[in-house]
Amino acid sequence: MSEAVRIDKWLWAARFFKTRSLAQQAVEGGKVQIEGQRAKPSKLVKCGMTVEVRIGLDVRIVTVTGIAEKRGNATAAALLYQETDASIAAREAAAAVRSAERSTQVAPDHRPSKKERRDLQRFRDRQ
Repeated sequence: MSEAVRIDKWLWAARFFKTRSLAQQAVEGGKVQIEGQRAKPSKLVKCGMTVEVRIGLDVRIVTVTGIAEKRGNATAAALLYQETDASIAAREAAAAVRSAERSTQVAPDHRPSKKERRDLQRFRDRQ
C-alpha cells in the first residue's frame, strides 16, 4: 500500500460513494473538507488526517486510519476510517429531529386529483 492517495479514490474505496466520479463531483462541489479546508479531487490523503464528508443531510467527520487505492468489501472499507464520537452523536441527533418533524406532519386523506396537482405545480412555479 502507498502512503497517500487522492481523496476521490479514497472516498470511493472507503465506500462513501458508489462510483469514483460521484466522489469527484462531491469533492468539486465542496461537500468534502480535509483538515477544515475545502479539497480538490487531486488532494492527497494520509493516515491521521481528518476528513469531513457531507452526504445528503448527514455530515460525517472521520479520521483516516488506512489507505487504499482499490475498492474492497465493506469490512475492509470500514477499516480505512474511524468516525468521531461527536460526529456520530450529531448525526443521531439530526436523524431524531427529522424523525420527529416527520411524525408531526399530517398525512393527506387522499391523493391529489389532476386539477389539484396542476394547482400545486403552479403554486411551486410562482415561488
